[in-house]
Amino acid sequence: MIKVKVGLRPIATMLNLPTVIKTAILPGDSIERLFIATQVGEIFNLRNGGLKTFLDIRPRILKLGASGGYDERGFLGLAFHPKFYYNGLFYLHYSVAETQGPGALPDSFQPDPCQPKTLNVRWENRETQYDHIDTVEEWRIKSNGQPQKRRTLLNLRRPFMNHNGFNSLAFSPETGRLVLITGDGGSGYDPFNLSQDDLEIAGKIIEIDVGKNTSNSNPPVVTRFNELPTAIQETLTVLAKGVRNMPSLSFQRFHNQYIKYAGNVGQDLVESIFSFIHYKPISVTQLVQAFSMKSKLQQEGFINFGWRGWEGDFPTPIMGACSANPTMNQKTIAFYNETVALSANRLRPLTSYFHQETRPDKFRGTSLTGVQAYMGNSIPGLSGSVVFTDFVRRESHPQVRGALAYTFLKQYGKQNDYSLIETDYDFGSKSAYFVNLGTNLDQSRLYLGVYGSSRVTDYNQGSVFEIIP
Repeated sequence: MIKVKVGLRPIATMLNLPTVIKTAILPGDSIERLFIATQVGEIFNLRNGGLKTFLDIRPRILKLGASGGYDERGFLGLAFHPKFYYNGLFYLHYSVAETQGPGALPDSFQPDPCQPKTLNVRWENRETQYDHIDTVEEWRIKSNGQPQKRRTLLNLRRPFMNHNGFNSLAFSPETGRLVLITGDGGSGYDPFNLSQDDLEIAGKIIEIDVGKNTSNSNPPVVTRFNELPTAIQETLTVLAKGVRNMPSLSFQRFHNQYIKYAGNVGQDLVESIFSFIHYKPISVTQLVQAFSMKSKLQQEGFINFGWRGWEGDFPTPIMGACSANPTMNQKTIAFYNETVALSANRLRPLTSYFHQETRPDKFRGTSLTGVQAYMGNSIPGLSGSVVFTDFVRRESHPQVRGALAYTFLKQYGKQNDYSLIETDYDFGSKSAYFVNLGTNLDQSRLYLGVYGSSRVTDYNQGSVFEIIP
């Protein structure tokens, strides 16, 4: 792959942490406008060169950063209905105010293959032992131009603070359904193996048929599909499982079909970008029926990213320090039985990048933060590629810098390498965590969200840039 160098053109500054960057055409408008959502619950759109508040739901969102400032809750997702211009419908995913609980486990989780009880932990007392509640809502722009909540689609009880999904909503151009990515529920190593349990809502990619009327505007708070009313179950389809934590899918049109790109955030070893075209989703009613009848469900063609048995293309490891050489570490397979069971039916990554890296022209990653297909022509080296971002390059301290990179799909599902994208923007002495990647409707433009701190409580340090030649 060729070396690509790009510029960054500032669009908005002094923002709170920008979690979502998208474009849409407002009802009655004629221009595709940029929308920026922040983790604390603000949504802005760009008008006449300035930011205007589209919606402010900060009172609806739980208090963030209470323990040290880092937080993965808050505003999680925004998606505009494919017919938004005509019907004014859009969708929100966020962590609900005043729903904090004590957490699902009293201590941090660490698997130990020599202690089987640590490999088979169960989430008990779910109604009292949880961290918070996330909600997915449908909103509509009224005739006077003001947004108003219309109904709640899901209320999800989450075990831990992290891995709720991020930039978690999109609409599928194939099915017209709302795509929700939930994340495995958090802690580390997915303690309860929620991502592989078919009945658990956590760790899945879910499609919601928002055109179906469930006659239930306030659904119960749940963690499992079989806890939902039948009418809501009938609106849901599971597209994939084995999700650790990932941003929304990116759809790239290829002739008469779509390539789907997904990036799974790693544990300690590797960050992974996946691609797939064909898939066989399973309706939630099928999942629940199979469970109630204690029958085995046919899952051939169903997408499984392999977590928690696999971290990307590797058996999930436990990393331990080498006492004789502090620069090295020992890697032990965490969940051997699950690794074996998933070895044949998991999706392999298109490309991977690592937390430890010695190869030239690569970087040491921390956490994947965005995956977007690029179909524009203004940056020729990137045309037809998939671009991705990492939170921070480990070698960039003390001047923190995120990473921007790209790869291409190869024929017959073959894996590919990646290449760094150089940026010529001077951030000076300020930190620059790359927190989000967005695009416009036809994927001809790319937008980068940058934050000056890793703590959501360090306010007004966010910027959004357009990536330009």
